[in-house]
Amino acid sequence: PSALNALSEGLVNDLAHALDELEPAKDIACVVLTGSQRAFCAGADIKELQAHSFPEVYTENFITRNWERIVDFRKPVIAAVSGVALGGGCELAMMCDFIIAARSARFAQPEIKVGVIPGAGGTQRLARWIGKSKAMEMCLTGRMMDAAEAERAGLVSRVVPAASLLDEALKAAETIASFSRPVVMMTKETVNRSYELTLAEGIRFERRVFHSMFALEDKAEGMTAFVEKRPPQFRNR
Repeated sequence: PSALNALSEGLVNDLAHALDELEPAKDIACVVLTGSQRAFCAGADIKELQAHSFPEVYTENFITRNWERIVDFRKPVIAAVSGVALGGGCELAMMCDFIIAARSARFAQPEIKVGVIPGAGGTQRLARWIGKSKAMEMCLTGRMMDAAEAERAGLVSRVVPAASLLDEALKAAETIASFSRPVVMMTKETVNRSYELTLAEGIRFERRVFHSMFALEDKAEGMTAFVEKRPPQFRNR
């Protein structure tokens, strides 16, 4: 906390281990990742990075080894961002499925100021989320983007008062958790594929996933409940 959640090796390992425990947990359908009111995350632990050499980071597969665990996590993850999300903190938020930001939220990729580039997806995800021009400016100047601009640019899904940030994030998580878990997971996978495939191949993948849902008990229950004008009782199968 005194380092504003700087992403030390220990912190990132703990996060990866937590996700390992949450993914198979049958009573967990959605995860909210948040920090304090002052900071979501101040970025990588520079004091720790200062001592690393090229052979070390290359052979140890630095970042890929544990940071990317959140990208492989199959259940939805919501980032609830208050205060600063800098460098690796901004990149970690972008690894989540969507971001809900407090009005106090600030985003930046200031790595250039310490002689490196964003190395946890900042040059790639940021450009895909907000476009080349804004991403290039942020990576080349290190300037900070406030919550209002982040919402306009598409970096965050919505902005809420700081006092209600966690409540709003949990409401979104509860809504997601009320739906069929296989359908939620397949929806996440399908949307993520849109960033990796051509439009034609993405549509083909979407169609096959859609077709496969007709084998689910939850599809039958959801549509039957709609016709019968009652709430569905999903059983996650």
